[in-house]
Amino acid sequence: MYNSKISGLGMYVPENIVTNDDLSKIMETSDNWIIERTGIKERRHIKKGDGNTTAIMGVKAANIAM
Repeated sequence: MYNSKISGLGMYVPENIVTNDDLSKIMETSDNWIIERTGIKERRHIKKGDGNTTAIMGVKAANIAM
């Protein structure tokens, strides 16, 4: 049998935070409406051209885990 174990955890999220209030400026919605239906208060998005790809973010998370 294999003797594997998890020895570390890591996560990485982009620094660009988009709040519900930010979304309400570009679409017809409100902070309360989104929170009431989804529970989401903010989300993270990459900025175009910042160098973050899924692979880069995976490497950053792996380095944090180690």
